Amino acid sequence: MLDVRRLRLLRELAHRGTIAAVAEALSFSPSAVSQQLSVLEREAGLPLLERTGRRVRLTPAGQNLVRHADAVLELLERAGAELAEARGGLAGALRIGSFPTATRAIVPAALAELGRRHPALEPMVSETDPAAVAHALRAGDLDVALIHAYDFVPAPDEPGLATEPLYREAMYLATPTAWSPAAETSPPGPPGTGQRALLRTHADAPWIIATPGTLCHAMTVRACEDAGFMPKIRHQVDEFATVLALVAAGQGVAVVPQLGITGDPDPAVMLTRLVMERRTNVAFRSGSAAHPAVAAFGAALRAALPPERSGQHV
Repeated sequence: MLDVRRLRLLRELAHRGTIAAVAEALSFSPSAVSQQLSVLEREAGLPLLERTGRRVRLTPAGQNLVRHADAVLELLERAGAELAEARGGLAGALRIGSFPTATRAIVPAALAELGRRHPALEPMVSETDPAAVAHALRAGDLDVALIHAYDFVPAPDEPGLATEPLYREAMYLATPTAWSPAAETSPPGPPGTGQRALLRTHADAPWIIATPGTLCHAMTVRACEDAGFMPKIRHQVDEFATVLALVAAGQGVAVVPQLGITGDPDPAVMLTRLVMERRTNVAFRSGSAAHPAVAAFGAALRAALPPERSGQHV
């Protein structure tokens, strides 16, 4: 009989590539991970791994077993959801991942709503870049998370994870008002044509973008590449309020989402609507959509969404 815990280790190895990475993610020692995978190979009766230097590659049999592991783990999530529903009454910890703008603009009101409906539930929020959410959910470090995707950086399909759409918002080009005394407008043409032309007018300007490795960083770079140039990066900042403060100080231009614009816009910053959008989704492990705590948090999020302006609920 194959052990589910060892199947989970094999699946993590398929996604992370090294035993050391699996060990760090799941709080094991590398030797313990190696030992458990060796036991799994003996249980399976044939090789599951091929070692090439520090990396480990799955054999065809190993890859096939990972696909079965995904199905097994999803069924276990569904079973857990049904048991939680049968127990009735929500209590205990709910580990939530969120990116900074959602943490500020949506999550506090959602937690207040969740507390009114389920006072015994204990939500625990950790700011997590969307790029790291899949690993955290699969490892069990998170139960549910808010993630985002951009037109130029679509969210990849992640085995073992499911998502539900939550919010769609506009994106803006932020420029110092002193640089553009007249209102900027996108020239007419097919969708995307005006955006490219608008971005190209700032091809020689300094740019303020997020730090490398984040989806926000990739979004700005790819939008500029689509417009035919590479941005001249001056500052790398993740927090959009700080980005807009730098734009107001004449330090460069930036692309920001609707939720990143807090309060009344600074008159020193000109905001021009772009064609592109950002989409916020709720992510969770496959099979856990019906878990009462996950469903309750999703309902609280929808009740707490900000009023429709340029963004819109989905």
